[in-house]
Amino acid sequence: MRAGYILNGRYKIVRSIGSGGMANVYEAYDLILGRKVTVKMLRMDLSDDPAAIRRFKREALSLTELENPHIVSIYDIGEVDGNQYLVMEYVDGMDLKQYIRKNFPLGYERVIEIMEQVLDAVKEAHKHNIIHRDLKPQNILIDKKGKVKITDFGIAVVTAETTMTRTNTLLGSIHYISPEQARGKLVTKQSDIYSLGIILFELLTGRVPYQGKSAVSIALKHYSGKMPSVRSFDPKIPQSLENIVLHATAKDPHERYNDVAEMAADLKSSLDPDRIHEEKWHFDQDGQDFDEDQDEDTQIIPEVINSPEYSELEKTKEVPNLSKFEGIRNQEKQVAASVTDSERRSRRGSLKRREIIIGAAILAVVVTVVAIFAIITTPRVISVPDVSGMTQAEAKRTLKEDKLNVGKVLQRESDHYYQGQVIKTDPGKTVKARQDTDVNLVVSSGPVQRTFGSYVGQDYKKVKKDLNRKGVTVYRRSAYSSKYALGEIIGQSIKPKQKVAFKQSTVLFTVSRGQKQSQLRDLKNYNLKSVQDYAEDLGLKLIVQRRPVSGISAGTVISQSPAAGTAVQRGMQLTVVLAEKSKSSSSKSSSNGTIKFNVGVTVPYDSTKKTNKVQVYLADSDHKFSNVYKTLTIDKDTKVNIPYVLKESDTGKFKVVRDGKTLFENDNVRKTAP
Repeated sequence: MRAGYILNGRYKIVRSIGSGGMANVYEAYDLILGRKVTVKMLRMDLSDDPAAIRRFKREALSLTELENPHIVSIYDIGEVDGNQYLVMEYVDGMDLKQYIRKNFPLGYERVIEIMEQVLDAVKEAHKHNIIHRDLKPQNILIDKKGKVKITDFGIAVVTAETTMTRTNTLLGSIHYISPEQARGKLVTKQSDIYSLGIILFELLTGRVPYQGKSAVSIALKHYSGKMPSVRSFDPKIPQSLENIVLHATAKDPHERYNDVAEMAADLKSSLDPDRIHEEKWHFDQDGQDFDEDQDEDTQIIPEVINSPEYSELEKTKEVPNLSKFEGIRNQEKQVAASVTDSERRSRRGSLKRREIIIGAAILAVVVTVVAIFAIITTPRVISVPDVSGMTQAEAKRTLKEDKLNVGKVLQRESDHYYQGQVIKTDPGKTVKARQDTDVNLVVSSGPVQRTFGSYVGQDYKKVKKDLNRKGVTVYRRSAYSSKYALGEIIGQSIKPKQKVAFKQSTVLFTVSRGQKQSQLRDLKNYNLKSVQDYAEDLGLKLIVQRRPVSGISAGTVISQSPAAGTAVQRGMQLTVVLAEKSKSSSSKSSSNGTIKFNVGVTVPYDSTKKTNKVQVYLADSDHKFSNVYKTLTIDKDTKVNIPYVLKESDTGKFKVVRDGKTLFENDNVRKTAP
């Protein structure tokens, strides 16, 4: 995906971080929550590979079960145009491999600090019976504050699942793989502990213990090679730290630490003065010399037990037990030996008896052969294997290994199995069946989908609680509304009639903040039209009253209710009082028959702009209306006085324009001398 692409209408791709054996990884920005995230997208060439999709989704399921500050959090799971993706916590930093190269040699205290955080994360995974199976520095991230985060649970398995390799291949990074993984044998929590020991070795020495020309040769060293001494690389390394490496990487899983907690406790006291010179930890091992590291990505490697380099281990084949045939041969020899010379002389008399004996022997041979053939050809009664969670192709191979056939394949919705995974078999896994029996498969067609429904007008808190219980991820944003009360839902991102899998859905609700409130302006000296426009913008009900006043231009506001600065919202009432002409006048006539007076106007400041440009137009005995009388710049509400010089029989006019928009206009300004 290129930079700028918006995934699922929400995650804006910023840049590519890297790629691995299964997925491409990107830095992205969550447009809804306004934060950096990491997007992991299954590679396009694997989008149709059920096994790859299964491992990819397994990572999501593994991470959702784990809550630990040293495990990368998962935020979202989704699919766009058939492409699977995960959205995870963004870690701003580097992986442990890069960190070692940049900072080596590391202080022993820092090594212990890093390992303690890694062990804490693995302890949490093991607590939930999740084995990582691919622990290596490339899957351990360190942020800019030095905090450790473990990621990439793509090939993790729960201990309840089958962990024995069936396809003569195994997953894992060859430099950190345990001996039992290298042989395709049972994977346990001790397999992770072995990888942790290799990581500690690399933290102390800057390299891994084994190297070879091929993955198989390296795997052989893990299986039978002697673990190099970290102290041979650096004699200053305390013996107590080397002992932890040796204990964790014992070839026999039973000789390793019982659990991660035991390893963490040993590590915590490793720098105590009374432990630095302790005796070396020993166990029986033979092996190779120490080599430098070469980086390798996670890969599928041949099972060592089937490689040419391990050909001395041969598979044995069972053959029928023919001891019964030997018994028959012995019987014939005994019969022949019992024939004496005298019996030979009287052979004719005993011929019939001999024929009976020989016939009985032949019959015994025939019966024995038939019995053996029946044993060989009669179908065995076996237990139907548990193939739940496998893809249809994997289940077929597994059943075929036990000489069982795949019968009907039925589709069923499931909230517990991804699309394409086997839910169960018929007959079930606890039933015994003969070879060549047809076993029906029930395969998941995906999660149960239901109509989402409309939640508009309902209380957000209650809806969120109900949907969370059903597995829906719920987000909110707020907006003013005159129709819906505070806290009620205005809109939703999922259409009401759309069918969705609740446990895989994310919805964004728009929630009412109530009616928008505004502070009422000072409307003094506004004319009627300006007041009407202002009231209409705010949705206020306008009531106009008039009062005779001298000395103030007729038709302008002299008072208002509510007062200026009051918080108002749509539907409220606004009352203004406009000035009318008064019989008395405060204006004075000049000697030439003219009068002079001032009209005051308050120009409101538009706060959406830094400053406002105000122009005043005036028409009286001394000024033409077509010319600008005064121009000023304001950054707050400003009162402007407009002076008039008029003959008693004349009228004047004025206009106030703010940023090109007319605010006030009066073409009947007139005063009569008292």
